Amino acid sequence: MSTVHVNGTALGIESFGGDDAPLVLLVGGTTMLSWPDALCERLAAGGRRVVRYDLRDSGQSTTTDPEAPAYTLRDLAADAAALAEALGGRPAHLAGIGVGGMVAQVAALDHPDSFSALTLVGTRPVAPGPTDDDLPDHHRATTSRLFARAMPDWTDREAVAEFAATSAEILGDDPAARTTAAHIWDRTPGTAPAVHLANQLGTVFSRLDCTPRWRERLPGIDVPTLVVHGRRDPFFPVGNGEAIAREIPGARLLVLDAATRIPGAAIAEVTEAMLTLG
Repeated sequence: MSTVHVNGTALGIESFGGDDAPLVLLVGGTTMLSWPDALCERLAAGGRRVVRYDLRDSGQSTTTDPEAPAYTLRDLAADAAALAEALGGRPAHLAGIGVGGMVAQVAALDHPDSFSALTLVGTRPVAPGPTDDDLPDHHRATTSRLFARAMPDWTDREAVAEFAATSAEILGDDPAARTTAAHIWDRTPGTAPAVHLANQLGTVFSRLDCTPRWRERLPGIDVPTLVVHGRRDPFFPVGNGEAIAREIPGARLLVLDAATRIPGAAIAEVTEAMLTLG
């Protein structure tokens, strides 16, 4: 792992595969560990240079104040384009997961010359907050269970891991969430609750300026696009992925028997689908 400086900020990155291979840039959601190691390794074995990275205020990227971010969603999109250029991999295959998928959509729209393909996993075509009437919102009973719990002691690694494991159980996700949360905790700078929240839960996005809307611009994306979504996703229900796939010309929709994460059993299928994009 290392850092790359772009747009006045340091972005934590991890690379897989040969430096001369075509670049696949994986936007964290919010940390790079949202992308499973096995998927990165399979993409690299398929002849790609894979770089996953932490968004600002997470992981090894510049952390200032996730409760009052001095940047916008457009700035995060510009980071993706600048990182592809800094790595010498333009145009790159850009992939975003969760809130990272929002970054990826805007990056593909705002910086079309930087990207040759797009993969969007478990995301939606509008910003956090109230959703469009035709899109399914968070499953109410599930999110009520998630947010009714007391926050853990963020200085306690095991408590944080247990909290993540319980979250995964509520969401119907892979129990590997416990291990991932512990790794995220290890990479979080300091013990401030707001910083841990940003790393573990992506709460910085609830305070981020995500205007203007981009959904109406999706038909302007003209690169090969793969939309991956879990059939049982209660946070961004599958109708969100279906809408993205309808609105991006020629997009392929891959629906997994999964919730919010890419399960181990689906990694080979997702990898193969990504490799066919280029």
